[in-house]
Formats: sequence, C-alpha cells, structure tokens
Amino acid sequence: MVQKIHSPRLDTVAMVEKTIKKSKENLSKTELWKKLPKKMMYQTFATVLEHLIEAKKIRLNEEGKVEWIQITGQEKEIKVEKMEEIKKEAEMGEIKLDEQTEKIVSELSEIERNALKAIAIEKKELSVQELSENAGIDLDSARRSIQWLNEKGLGKARIQKSVFVSLGEEGANALKKGLPEKNFLKELGIEWKKISEIKTIQKQEINIALGNAKKKGLVELKKEKELLIKRTGKGKEFLEKKTEEELMLEKLSEKEIEESSLSEKEKSVLKFLGFRKRFLKHKEKGNEFIQVTQKGLEAVSVLGKTGERKYNIMDPVEAVFPGKKQPYFKFQDEVKQRLVNLGFKEMENPLITQEFYNFDVLFQPQNHPARTWTDTYRLKKPEYGKLPDKKIVSAVKSAHENGGKAKSKGWRYKWNTRIASQLMPSAHGTAHSARQFVKGVEVPGKYFTTARCFRPDVVDTTHLIEFNQLEGFVVGEDFTFRKLLGLLKGFAIEIAGAKKVKFLPDYYPFTEPSVQLNALHPKLGWVEFGGAGIFRAEITENLGIKGKALAWGLGIDRLAMFKLGLNDVRELFSQNLNWLRKVV
Repeated sequence: MVQKIHSPRLDTVAMVEKTIKKSKENLSKTELWKKLPKKMMYQTFATVLEHLIEAKKIRLNEEGKVEWIQITGQEKEIKVEKMEEIKKEAEMGEIKLDEQTEKIVSELSEIERNALKAIAIEKKELSVQELSENAGIDLDSARRSIQWLNEKGLGKARIQKSVFVSLGEEGANALKKGLPEKNFLKELGIEWKKISEIKTIQKQEINIALGNAKKKGLVELKKEKELLIKRTGKGKEFLEKKTEEELMLEKLSEKEIEESSLSEKEKSVLKFLGFRKRFLKHKEKGNEFIQVTQKGLEAVSVLGKTGERKYNIMDPVEAVFPGKKQPYFKFQDEVKQRLVNLGFKEMENPLITQEFYNFDVLFQPQNHPARTWTDTYRLKKPEYGKLPDKKIVSAVKSAHENGGKAKSKGWRYKWNTRIASQLMPSAHGTAHSARQFVKGVEVPGKYFTTARCFRPDVVDTTHLIEFNQLEGFVVGEDFTFRKLLGLLKGFAIEIAGAKKVKFLPDYYPFTEPSVQLNALHPKLGWVEFGGAGIFRAEITENLGIKGKALAWGLGIDRLAMFKLGLNDVRELFSQNLNWLRKVV
C-alpha cells in the first residue's frame, strides 16, 4: 500500500517562507527549524521544505543550506523587457547567423536556452549559483549548462579556486581549554619558578608556549642549575584580554572562512596558527563563472525563431564502452566454471612453495638439471620453509633412495631434507598436484587449478618468464592412457577452439608414459599446449593413493591465445584500449 503524503497547511508554509526571507544568511535545515517563531514537528517542517523545493521557491546549495530563489513578478517583467531590448538590438543590426551557429541554436536544450537568456540579460559574469537563480534551474543543471555553452562558444566559462579554512582538532581543543601560552602563563607568577615545576600542561605544549611567550616578551628567563622563568608585566596584560589568535579561533568556530576574504592582519594571525599541527583545516573549493560571448548574444536574439528543439536522428550514435572483465581474466573464469560444472575440485595454488612439492614429491631427483639456477628461481629471504608430517617426508625419502613401496629401485642416492625445504616460486602447476597428494585425495576424484608459474626463459611470441598453467589430474581404478588423450583433445578443441590437434611422445620425471599436446595455430604453426601423462607408481603408491592418476599441465596463456585470436602471448596483458574494448 502506498502512503499518501498530504500537502502542508498554508499558514505553516507561510511561516516557513517568512522565516527564510527574514534570515540575513543561508541556514541549514536544522538551524532554520530552530529559528521558527512557533514550534513545529521536524517531520512536518521537512514536508514544507519539500513542498517549497517542488514549487521552485527554495533550493539546497552545495553546503546543504536553504536558499530563497523564487523570482518575483516585477523581476520577471524586468527580465522580459531586457530580452525584448536584446531582440530589438539584434533586429536593428540585422544579425544573420552562419549555418553552423544556426544548427547549434536549433539544437539547444531547454536548460541551455534558459541559461543563455540569463547570461545575455545580465551581460556580466555570473557564478553558477547566480545562474541557477536567474535561469530558474537547479545547481547541477547550471553547472552542465556552463560547460555546454562554453563548448559551443555561446558563453565564456572560467573556474575560480578558493581556499576555505576551518578549525582543526587541536584548534577546537585550544578554543575550549585555552591556548598553550595562556595556560602556561597562568601557572607563572612574578617570582622565579623552575621549568620542571610546571605540571598542568604537557611538555610538548610547554615548548610551544615558551617559544611564543618569549617572542612576545611575556616572560623572563635565566639559567642557574635549571632554567628559571617568571611572568612580565606585559604577560599579566596578555592574560587579561583576548588575543588575536583566540578571536580568530572563535571566528573559525562559527563557520569556515574563505582565506581571500580576510584582511592582511587576519591572514598573518591565520599563518601563525597554521604553524601548529592540526590547529587548522584547509579545503580548496572551485566556483564556476560564465559570461555571454558576442556569438551568444547573436544566438539569443533568434531563439524565438528556431521553434522547438531539432533532433538529427540520422547521426551515428557514439560508441559506448561499458565496464567489463579483462578478456583474459574472463577466459580464465569461463575455464574454471566449465571444470567445476564437470565435477572438478579446485586446489590451492600458493605462489611460493618448497622444493619438496615442486620436485621431491614428484620423484624428481635432487641432482636433476632442472633444479639448477639456470632453470628455476630461488628465494633469498626466507630461504627455507617447513616440511609436512615426518611420515610423508620419510615416504618421499624412501621413494628417492630405494623406490619405497613401489616396485622400483629409486634413484639410489642419499636424499637431503635441507634441499627439499628450500623455498622457490612454483616452477610448474604440478607442484600443487603434489601438495594435494600429500593432503589426500578422493578415489575416484577430479582436481584442477590455474597456477602462476615462474621460470628463467627467453621472452617471445609463445614464452614468458611469468606465466599461467592449467593444472589438473583425475584419479580412479579403471583409467587408461587412451582416456587421457581424449581429455586433452577435448581441452584443445572445446576450450581453446583449436581445429587440428596432434600428440607427440615426451619425457617427464614424474609421469610414465608421457605425452605432449600440440595444436595448429593459423599463423604460428604447431604450438605446444603442454604435457601430460600417468603419475609414476613411486609417487602414488608411496603416498598411499590407489588407482591411476592421469595428470596434465597446460599453458592456459596459449589456450587463451587461440581462443582470443592472438598471435603473441604478450598481447594477453596488453594495455591497448582499442583491443580491450572490441574483444568479446
């Protein structure tokens, strides 16, 4: 049910109107409510204000204060007379507008027409507030009309910036409790007093007060074993009257003040107060002004002849580029969503990992060339991380040294926990599969992650030193290598949109058999998408995982290249606005 708001009583409206007109300065709604001669419920008062705003008798300015804006009948007559004068002047001068100006005038909106008439009548510079009042439009419309008329050459606009000063936190505190120098002098007498005996004000305030008091000749100092101080006659007079600083603080407590409106003496006091931390707050505000141009005067004279505003519906519409996801991020999200819909669970993928997960769990020996500084990065600080449960570490150690529970002889070397605990940026997504193996997996189960990887490499059209991989595995009792090839082909065709796919035999320390997936790019030829295979028994059996685990690590950057029709992997991270706007 819609609640009906009743119109306020006429006598109530009249009382509010009279109060607004009588006020010498603009007041906030609360201040105005308190000034009413008769008490009124604030809700009723708010309804009256809404009624007056709708009637365009008042408005709320930038500071939220109420302004009376209604133009009287007499003022309207004067403005009409001035408009007639302008038109007569134009007719006498036989003004003829050029084709372009005629087109501009014919397409002016109602707001622009009202604003143009207002500045033409006054023939002087108007502020945005004055334009709003004279044209009978709200402040936002006045601001827009200033910009539009300036762009069309019918008005000349400018912005004037002013600094406004108000009380800061410490300034308000000083106004309430007194300036530090006054509080300091109150503790002093005409007898010498040790500086350490002053307890009622803080040490920081003593230093400020002492410096100011000495500068003004309000105290005398002498040095014995300790600094001694006493008040002068001038200091006594200082306490008996309000200082310029106190008067300025009181002035600022009433309202914020435009700095340029102050006298030179007041500015000097303000500058002195400004040296103190948090005593003052400064805010810069800009005000807009506009003045009619000769072109604007010529245009306003023919406003009545142009009739209703004309619209050209044949002009092409300006392209709109709404906010959207970066194309590569969008592609990644779509891949993730598709895998989740297929029943895959997402694994965690920390940027920094231990060599234990990146290599050792994956049965890659500690003397393997891929573990040297030429093929992987290392962390300087911290250098080492924690290893998991001792049983897991022991199982991995056995796998490397003698094969462990698997039917294998292992690598036959002494495995080192210190090397395994070294920290590094993950070099491949399979490090996260290893971490999941250690945490435990469901059989049957499906797992995936999109991982940020880091390797020293030569950057070119298909290689980066910092890249992304789509990592995953499925584990079950009856999986075959043929099923893995089918999965990989599906990724290449459905996710990347590849037309031709081929497989090549490959080698990885952690899978056997292993395969390389390639797809045909229309310009780059055959591009490697990544590697895959069945995890070795030395990994799965030593970690207590039953069944076969089919694993893959694909370059999702390259998949995205195919899908988005790019010829260079670096374009995925492009700042080219033209491409970012047009790509779907």
